[in-house]
Amino acid sequence: MDTIEPRDRGEEIAVFRAGIIGSLAHADLRRGELKQRLRELSTRKFRPPGSDRTRRYGFSTLQRWHYAYKHGGLQALRPKERADKGHGRALTDELKELLLDIGREFPSVPVTVIRDTLVLDGRMDADTASICTIQRLYREHGLSRRAVLRDDGAQRLRWEAAHPGALWHGDVCHGPSILIDGDKKPLRIHALMDDASRYVVALEAHHTEREIDMIRMLADTLRKHPRPDALYLDNGSTYRGEALSVACTRMQLGLIHARPYDPQARGKMERFWRTLRGRCLDHLPGCASLHDVNVRLSSFLDSYYHRREHASLMGKTPREIWTTWWADHDAVEIDEEKLREALTVRKRRRVRKDSTIGHGGVDWEVDGVFLSSSTVTVAHCLLDSPPKPWLEEEGRRIDLHPVDPKRNGSRKRRSRKERTSKSLDFDPATTLLDRTVGRKPEED
Repeated sequence: MDTIEPRDRGEEIAVFRAGIIGSLAHADLRRGELKQRLRELSTRKFRPPGSDRTRRYGFSTLQRWHYAYKHGGLQALRPKERADKGHGRALTDELKELLLDIGREFPSVPVTVIRDTLVLDGRMDADTASICTIQRLYREHGLSRRAVLRDDGAQRLRWEAAHPGALWHGDVCHGPSILIDGDKKPLRIHALMDDASRYVVALEAHHTEREIDMIRMLADTLRKHPRPDALYLDNGSTYRGEALSVACTRMQLGLIHARPYDPQARGKMERFWRTLRGRCLDHLPGCASLHDVNVRLSSFLDSYYHRREHASLMGKTPREIWTTWWADHDAVEIDEEKLREALTVRKRRRVRKDSTIGHGGVDWEVDGVFLSSSTVTVAHCLLDSPPKPWLEEEGRRIDLHPVDPKRNGSRKRRSRKERTSKSLDFDPATTLLDRTVGRKPEED
């Protein structure tokens, strides 16, 4: 059987009050008996709804409830709202003006960041105002921080990976440009985040968002953390290259791409970027190098993000979820040899007649002339910077080195006569002549 519950908090309190004095409102009492019964009730303890403590109510309070219920019913027992509700009584005029100025100057900064910053700066006490109080202040003045999301009509379900290490999100965020030696350089933040724990396993700043940047970051991460079951990426060129696809297949690492033009499908990563922008990227000082940016990113993760309780994690921190899981489960590790093999690229190339071969925009030299004009396999590992290619021929590995034309110009070359051996009796013309005239070969 369905139960009838109060429609809101006000009705819940009204029902509680009616339960205390309701019997008195319908009782046939003699003169003076109501006063006596109310005094008896004032000595008893009651537990208000939503409270873990009991309390007593005074005679005057119970008397007011009695007459209100008798003349106005349950509606009269509802608590009255404060006349100054929503006006933030704890906020002084100076603090209100400061909060409003910050809200107008930084419209995209979350209220949590504004409040925490003012508390750390000493301009506001932690107990002065709650997040809700500041949000109400902003709503009153048309400075609401709530984002308007586009609804495309598609059905969306809340989902999560089965456990930490099952799925990693990968993405790139465009940060503000930084000034290096007088030149503006773009800032691209690459990240890998575990889905189940929200633990960020990699966060690096680069000037580019190439596929090779993603691959090398992934390799460095796999050296530190267990291999995930799959990667969840967007459809950008950074994640659609053949090299990444082949490497993931070799490492038995699943590769999943989100639906194009659907950022909501990767909401967890987008939410992390929003936090990173509000807490770090939007407030970067005049950093003079990528190292300065990476130091601040590392500090953001270690000192704030990984230690912060997440509502989606039932109040636990990403570090707590991540470390607890791997403490009880075996990790799949990839050793350096397998990692390099997975990230080795091989292509077929023809060796020129001068024993050189082009690869990566550089001419490389093959020692010896036995491979001239031959088609060979050229290989190099994507982890090597700059690339150090080698040849793979009939199970052998032949190292290459860059061509040095000036050095080759002074190298001594052997003549044809020097290359002809005098220790062997080999004369094709004389042999044919002996056979024609019937002359037998001379015996030694």
